[in-house]
Amino acid sequence: MSTTIGDLVDRVYREYLESPDDLVSYSYLTGGIDSTATTLAYDDGLFSSEEEDALGAGTVIEIDQELMYTTALNVVNNEITVRRGARGTTAAAHSANAIIKVSPTFTRKAVYDAVVDQIENLYPTLFAVETQSITAKSGINILNGATDNYLVTPIKAISQYTDYDVGQDETGSQFRGVSVELVQLPNPFTYTNDAGASVTVTYTNGPSVVHALQNYGITSGKTIYVTFKKKFVEPTDEDTTLVAVGLENEYEAIIMAGVAAQMVAGKDISTLDAKYLTDQIAVQNAPIGSSNQIRNSLLQYQQLLIQQARKDLRARYPEPVSMNNINYPSV
Repeated sequence: MSTTIGDLVDRVYREYLESPDDLVSYSYLTGGIDSTATTLAYDDGLFSSEEEDALGAGTVIEIDQELMYTTALNVVNNEITVRRGARGTTAAAHSANAIIKVSPTFTRKAVYDAVVDQIENLYPTLFAVETQSITAKSGINILNGATDNYLVTPIKAISQYTDYDVGQDETGSQFRGVSVELVQLPNPFTYTNDAGASVTVTYTNGPSVVHALQNYGITSGKTIYVTFKKKFVEPTDEDTTLVAVGLENEYEAIIMAGVAAQMVAGKDISTLDAKYLTDQIAVQNAPIGSSNQIRNSLLQYQQLLIQQARKDLRARYPEPVSMNNINYPSV
């Protein structure tokens, strides 16, 4: 299973977009470069003489998510002169041993963007879940965590009515449902905190809203454990973890199938790539035949996975009863 968005991008390539038999020309940087370097040192042991001949001026190469145009090749010193940040990509620093791909069929930037698109499109069919520990107040609780603007609605809230005392066993402790309401406030929002100081909450990424929680039927100062339905958090780069986004392991296959469908749509892919994709779809027991296009088969497979994940969500998190915008736990 993947840990980061970058791992998920790699998995899409490995399982869908790059056949093991596909002879993609590549090499490695033998030294790191910054965002302004225009000369790249490469390992000459991986390029054939024909591939080096193909690296003449105007060839597109890729390192990480950056595309570059070659302007000259020095086969004596194993150096490529390039123009940085081609085709709308951004010049960035790259480490030694980073892979150099020559004229990639599916660019890493495009695959990364497709992963982000697929994550955003999962909601509202699927959603992330987050549980927070919140101290009950007589007024409203401003929720100003880094991604609290992605919260949608409470789906469960419980509180411990009897506190643990030192040396006391747990026999007398009870957890009971609590009624809560999620309030949407304008972004930015300024309020006076418990210490009398003026505080402004502002979100620059994600939904333009500030959230607050109101509780009912619970004494102030008690701890409430609130489980929220949440939109998936948009990744900021390949190092973003799947946990930070809110993705569960079972959602990886959904995203990969959607990315593969998005990448092959309208593209004249090679016979070899088409066969590899067909074989991968068949392994997943997804329907495919002469009347099905690869993209449609991928989308059918994705929808099957989404239906299974949605059933699981409904079983684990029944929708609460809502009256006058106040959520009453259903369990």
